[in-house]
Amino acid sequence: MASREGLNPQTVWKWCREGTMPVPVEKTPTGMYLIHDPRYETMRTSPSGGGRTVCYARVSSSDQKDDLQRQADRLKAFALNMGVERPEVVMETGSGMNDKRRKLNRILADPTVTTIVVERRDRLARLNAGLVESALEAQGRRLVAVDDSESDEGLERDMTEALASFCARLYGRRGAKDRAKAALRAAHDD
Repeated sequence: MASREGLNPQTVWKWCREGTMPVPVEKTPTGMYLIHDPRYETMRTSPSGGGRTVCYARVSSSDQKDDLQRQADRLKAFALNMGVERPEVVMETGSGMNDKRRKLNRILADPTVTTIVVERRDRLARLNAGLVESALEAQGRRLVAVDDSESDEGLERDMTEALASFCARLYGRRGAKDRAKAALRAAHDD
């Protein structure tokens, strides 16, 4: 909300803590503040045909478990604000660079899931999330990304992960990330 409104995130956080926020705020059990601004909660339509809505939260490694829970809380709150009565939450730990995610594969294969809510498209897949979205739309299903913006930082991270994946195949996993960063530095310096 802060970036959309041109506010400093620290100011918004302070307003939430002090209770001076001009819109309703909810504090989750994990300590996160959920801001309910009616201007951004316009998607109050339930999925057609009574299908299921699944909130899919993903992190890359097991040391990000706290982030995974916060992400799941945000997604569930967003789905509830969309008007979904009982959103399901699916949490998974795994790389966004491959297709070895059992829970996501089950969601995509289940035709009763008509809406998939993700925080950002890169939480669904690092690369080719648009193709997945197109396939869902062709089946009368939809993908909803809470934060639809892409930053240059995210693109650079994606490129590093892609290069690390290729380097791991060529040189082994041990030095793959360092070799990928060196390749990016070399490309950036040219």
